[in-house]
Amino acid sequence: MKHVKIFGEFLAESVNLNATRIGQLETRVEVIKTFLKESVWDPKISTFIEQGSWAHDTIIRPVDGGEFDADLLVKVKSVDGWSAAQYVKELGRIFQNSGRYGDKTQVYDYCVTITYADDCKIDIAPLVMDRKFQGTLEVCDRRSDSFNESQPIEYTRWIREKNGYSGNNSFRKATRLIKYIRDIKKRFSCPSILLTTLIGHRIEWFDKDSPAFADTPSALQTIMGRLDDWLQARPDRPIVENPSLTSEDFAELWNDTQYANFRKFVNKYRKWIDEAIVADTRSDSIEKWRRVFGDEFAKGENVKKAEATGALHVLTLLKDSAAHLDSLVEAVVDFGITILPEKFRSPSHLQVPQWQPVENVSRNVQVFAEYRASKASGKNNRVNSGEVLPPRGGLLFDVKINKFQAVPGDYYVRWRITNTGAVAIALKKGRGGFESPNEGNRRWESLEYRGVHMAEAFIIRRSDNRLAGYSEPFYVVVK
Repeated sequence: MKHVKIFGEFLAESVNLNATRIGQLETRVEVIKTFLKESVWDPKISTFIEQGSWAHDTIIRPVDGGEFDADLLVKVKSVDGWSAAQYVKELGRIFQNSGRYGDKTQVYDYCVTITYADDCKIDIAPLVMDRKFQGTLEVCDRRSDSFNESQPIEYTRWIREKNGYSGNNSFRKATRLIKYIRDIKKRFSCPSILLTTLIGHRIEWFDKDSPAFADTPSALQTIMGRLDDWLQARPDRPIVENPSLTSEDFAELWNDTQYANFRKFVNKYRKWIDEAIVADTRSDSIEKWRRVFGDEFAKGENVKKAEATGALHVLTLLKDSAAHLDSLVEAVVDFGITILPEKFRSPSHLQVPQWQPVENVSRNVQVFAEYRASKASGKNNRVNSGEVLPPRGGLLFDVKINKFQAVPGDYYVRWRITNTGAVAIALKKGRGGFESPNEGNRRWESLEYRGVHMAEAFIIRRSDNRLAGYSEPFYVVVK
């Protein structure tokens, strides 16, 4: 069953970024525009261009305490003698030296990011016009000190064209729903620009007014089916051209493992969506839709919870020793880490912190991880907590406080790495103790043992050796 009305309510109440946040975002952007126009930043500002999910109207509200971000391009005239890096560095300096934005500013390769106390980030990037010749637009890569051609207006025009073909705003609605699946399930990685492009390529001019896009669930089923067919025909990572700049391959945002994982889960969710639509009864159909979207879907309906069924199954697979069966990994792969019970986080071999806590221990500590084929590899890919990974290569863990700030120098970091699974426990590799970083505050861990493992960061004050903050577990699912 399609449940068109329920989908409308689900989008409005759980998926779409609500009007209050949109209004707050727009106000903040206007303040930033005024600030830059009145600043002493050398480049002459031509205009501002909204970019990314915000401009494309595919932005969704953050899940599980995450963040939503908006991209703002500052179109400027070129400055004689300036390098690419200089545009970004000087833009960062303007914000960092201001009383309003100084403590909110982080400078990255292409942009300056302003992170607010709530769950909002705004990325501001210079877009240099007419540097090479009349009409060229280039973004600036601070790390490589190079200019890269960009066509943001043409890309946004392409998105609007595809949405027009789909009718009923179906392209945008389906894109938001697939992003929601990505964020709530955490089963695959796919940057929004890449995901949006993949979806857009699945819609053609002859889809206009067709039954395949008659309503939101039909559009979702059509897009996921076409995307799965396309992926299954391509076992190796394909090229995904930027439709507005064909020399740019968005698929380079993946590594081969992430592509294989995305391909697998699109196939899985495509089948689940098909099963939900053909279900005979309302209750059975809603249960199957909840397997796709979680309990927020049709949350007012009193039906059996699909994820609750998975959670009960997980309880039967857990052992006090944490030497759980391989089938636990399969259950987590299917349903996500949200089905893990609280007791999973405290197996018997887990060591408790030995430091006395400060008066107010912070939980505003975040762990990030990059996948690398080897410790010495220069190529890396950001992975999410709970993302399924292969038993090879490794992760480089990093820790931040207050979402993006580095740990202050008068504090030090200890990592608690806890392995689970039959193989790790049998080999007495469960660990669960505290270990020092091996690269600044970062720690490298190889991926060897099948299981659902955890990495946690603890921050200790040097002056009195007291615990000042610690993170939530970062789950590593090795299949």
